[in-house]
Amino acid sequence: MNPNTPPVSARIYTVESFTREFLRELNFGQGVDLDRASVNDKYLALSRTVRHYLTTQWLETLRNQYRDQAKVVAYLSAEYLLGPQLENSMLAANLEEIASQALAELGVELDDLRGVEIEPGLGNGGLGRLAACFIDSLATLDIPSIGYGIRYDYGIFRQTFVDDRQVELADHWLRLGSPWELPHPENAVEVGFGGRTKRIKSGPDGARTWSPEWHVTALPYNYMVPGYRNGRVNTLRLWSARATREFDLQTFNSGDYVEAVRGRTFAENISKVLYPEDSTPQGKELRLQQQYFFVAASLRDFLENVLPEDFDLKNLPDRITWQLNDTHPVIAVPEMMRLLVDEYRWEWADAWQVCQKIFAYTCHTLLPEALEVWPVDLLGALLPRHLEIINRINEEFLEEVADRFPGDTLRLHRMSIFAEQPVRSIRMAHLATVASFKVNGVAELHSELLAKKVLPCFAEMWPEKFTNVTNGVTPRRFLRLSNPRLSDLITEAIGDGWITDLERLRELEPLADDAQFRLRFREIKAANKRHLADVLADRDGIDIAGDAMVDAMIKRLHEYKRQSLKLLHIVSLYEGIQSGRIPLQSVLPRTFVFGAKAAPGYVRAKETIELINAVGRTINADASLEGRLKVAFPPNYNVTLAEKLIPAADLSEQISLAGKEASGTGNMKFALNGALTVGTDDGANVEIRQLVGEENFFLFGMTEPEAAALQSSGYDPGTFYESDPELKAALDLLASGAFTQGDRTGAVASVVASLTERDRFMALADFRPYMEAQARVEAAYADHEAWSRSAVLNVARTGFFSSDRSIQDYLDRIWGARPTHQGS
Repeated sequence: MNPNTPPVSARIYTVESFTREFLRELNFGQGVDLDRASVNDKYLALSRTVRHYLTTQWLETLRNQYRDQAKVVAYLSAEYLLGPQLENSMLAANLEEIASQALAELGVELDDLRGVEIEPGLGNGGLGRLAACFIDSLATLDIPSIGYGIRYDYGIFRQTFVDDRQVELADHWLRLGSPWELPHPENAVEVGFGGRTKRIKSGPDGARTWSPEWHVTALPYNYMVPGYRNGRVNTLRLWSARATREFDLQTFNSGDYVEAVRGRTFAENISKVLYPEDSTPQGKELRLQQQYFFVAASLRDFLENVLPEDFDLKNLPDRITWQLNDTHPVIAVPEMMRLLVDEYRWEWADAWQVCQKIFAYTCHTLLPEALEVWPVDLLGALLPRHLEIINRINEEFLEEVADRFPGDTLRLHRMSIFAEQPVRSIRMAHLATVASFKVNGVAELHSELLAKKVLPCFAEMWPEKFTNVTNGVTPRRFLRLSNPRLSDLITEAIGDGWITDLERLRELEPLADDAQFRLRFREIKAANKRHLADVLADRDGIDIAGDAMVDAMIKRLHEYKRQSLKLLHIVSLYEGIQSGRIPLQSVLPRTFVFGAKAAPGYVRAKETIELINAVGRTINADASLEGRLKVAFPPNYNVTLAEKLIPAADLSEQISLAGKEASGTGNMKFALNGALTVGTDDGANVEIRQLVGEENFFLFGMTEPEAAALQSSGYDPGTFYESDPELKAALDLLASGAFTQGDRTGAVASVVASLTERDRFMALADFRPYMEAQARVEAAYADHEAWSRSAVLNVARTGFFSSDRSIQDYLDRIWGARPTHQGS
């Protein structure tokens, strides 16, 4: 934006002016009057009315950023699981009451319009949800920032169940239009692939020309990211792929209609779906295309459209930090080197010096298979210039390692960016660590294991690079919006300052001993449960009791998260009741709620979903249980459903094998909303337990060192199966076919065999401690006063897990950016 652009006048709404704006949008935006408008027409008109208010602040933010040229945080992420935008935007803009009253005067119910919104499915789970929390907190803390990602046409798939099995359908989240995005085709960027390179004879050291074989146009769509009532509105820029030549008229006129649009189809595949199934070579290539597509567009956009024309790129480290959210955007490193060396004609050494000061890398995993590697042949064919650059980076890096550790050949192999087996590949986590000035884990335990076990040689060489920033969640969405009853109670007790300073929740601690406060807290939890029961009945036809304990396990389906262990607990309870070992009247009424999607190519995870559904179907139909046990597995779990489930939960299941979960954020959301945790000492569970107190957390299972020792000593799951009668009975009941029939027994046999023969994540070893922890849960829940006291203390002591605190830690430990105080 031109710095001479005059300030945008702030738009201040009254009920009357909001009503006029809404009707204007309905008439001239949708082309209908109020009497003939559909619910979707009204939703779109309302959304655009709210957007207009934010747009004035967004333009003012852009104007100020151009004027101040303050340091920017650019967040590169393949996922943004944003959730519904309408309520969040109204909250940030302080328009909730005005909008509600204006609509009511027109005879329109705001709740009806909320229900129309289809949330963007632009993420798969914790990674995308975290990114959305972070950009929210960046805006709320008044930090100049921009998020970059992909505008997937279909996003993550829509999950349904057919005969208990997961079936993936396209998620048509754009089918009714998206009022929150603003396309800017004039800022489109061309991105190349394939082709060949050639040395520039008269150019600087290392410079080459790259002649791509084909190109794709990256079209930017801007989303506004408002801070909480502070006037700042940052930008999330998502790229959509378009063909450079969408339509060949001559070919069309010759009768070859398919060939006429082939280029368009080929190009648009890049931004078609989130995480295309990559068990095929074509799927792998498409994933790499996606990653390069969005980072190449983002880097060029910032250099050419955000920075002023006369900016000296040698000052880039003072102007920006590019935060790499996991390994997906790491190809940005060689792309930046290519731009500086080949296009801006810098000397290699100068370019590399700047490059190492502008990238920071967040690792989100401890699983070796989750650290991306790209076959050299694939990357070389798709991005030949980038392979050359990575080769040179690696050569110079290994020279540095050899100088530091002379004669240590094995270390060179361990630290090389290239892996030689099973095929020569590029280890993206190594590339990110070499290029970044900071590398962080996302929980204290995770960061410790990252340095000790995942990247130990790098941590030994550069200990100053490694740091920790524990994850957090935004209290605006995951308490203020999702749990309005509890939010109102908290505000009544301590004021509303907690919304932007979550540590203020500590002021609730004395109220944990107030019987009247605990009663109101329990009444709110009960109301939230009844609301969840209504939602599940209406959404999925699932019938659950409105007064039973809600025992929730919601997370991506993966073996290390151990949904199988939760399933064994349910089956063991059922077997005990059926065999007479457990008297029915002694069983605590519970509703077990699962929410999980399995990656389309992850067979074992999909088998586990099938088995959970089969067990649930059998238990739910068994009248002899008198409704004491229920299993609910609503399909297509998303942010919208999370906002209903999390406030209703009594028990949060965080039961991954110690040393496998990086952090988790669902654990934080549950605790913040008054659920007690049953969990292992893994990820952020460790910090939750330390903060809420041992007596308010149900700890079980092996520690990470104990799990590692058992694994290295030759773990045999069969010994646990044979030595624990309850475990054996549960597994035998599963294997007997009691829950399945016909051709569906294969999934049962596969899951049972995986547990009894291999059990990679040692669910059987932790089964007995888990059952003992569940017995403690039942005993504690029987004392409603003591349970609600613990629940209140969970809320009061989890203010640390605000994403505002996480962002402040990033600012202090990594980024060095500062608030610019909008409007100053």
